[in-house]
Amino acid sequence: MATSLRVMSANLCWGRADPERLLALVRRLGVDVVGLQELSRDQAEAVSQELPYGVLSPSSDATGTGVALRRPAKIDVIPMAFRPLHTALLDPVDWPELGEEIEFASTHLAAPHVKPLGSGFSKRRRQIRQIERYLGSTSRDRLVLVGDFNATPSWPAYQRIASQLTDAAVDVAAMRGRALRRTWGPWPGSPRCLRIDHAFVRSLRAVDFQVVDIAGSDHAAIVIDLSSD
Repeated sequence: MATSLRVMSANLCWGRADPERLLALVRRLGVDVVGLQELSRDQAEAVSQELPYGVLSPSSDATGTGVALRRPAKIDVIPMAFRPLHTALLDPVDWPELGEEIEFASTHLAAPHVKPLGSGFSKRRRQIRQIERYLGSTSRDRLVLVGDFNATPSWPAYQRIASQLTDAAVDVAAMRGRALRRTWGPWPGSPRCLRIDHAFVRSLRAVDFQVVDIAGSDHAAIVIDLSSD
């Protein structure tokens, strides 16, 4: 079965990930669409050299987000309780290999420990409700939702999304007989100890799923190959 779209999600650790090595990674992997979290200006400029379309909103703190694409798409930025949800509608006019439209969405849920302490849980609950409303309102059958969910599969935030969409990592692991790999460690270069970065799909088949180190980040990137069949 041929694959037609390669997507990535990457948390860049408060802008600490090395911009040039990030760009080299995107080029080496041949990524078509990427959702970025904790994005700095230097990182945005680097990624834009390879993926010139989309909307990137860098910041000097952990609030920088955006999506970058190889070809044009209709972009929407949906306000949310903590950070916005970015969506990109990939139309076969510009993405003829897809056959039909695919909606790509990227999110970054609040961590439980965000300041002021104790506020993270209420922000997360509001974000999840808003994502659920988005999922219920979008008319696109074929959808992929990626991001740093700050939630392992044992957390309610993950479970609520997984009840509506398919976890691409789980499907690929079962199909290929692989173990699920963790994506986050407490500092750059540390062993990964939690699986909190996810890709969920609807009416799409994930045919491969990679967890790839990002130089300078406490998160690994996730890279998903999607079939248009």
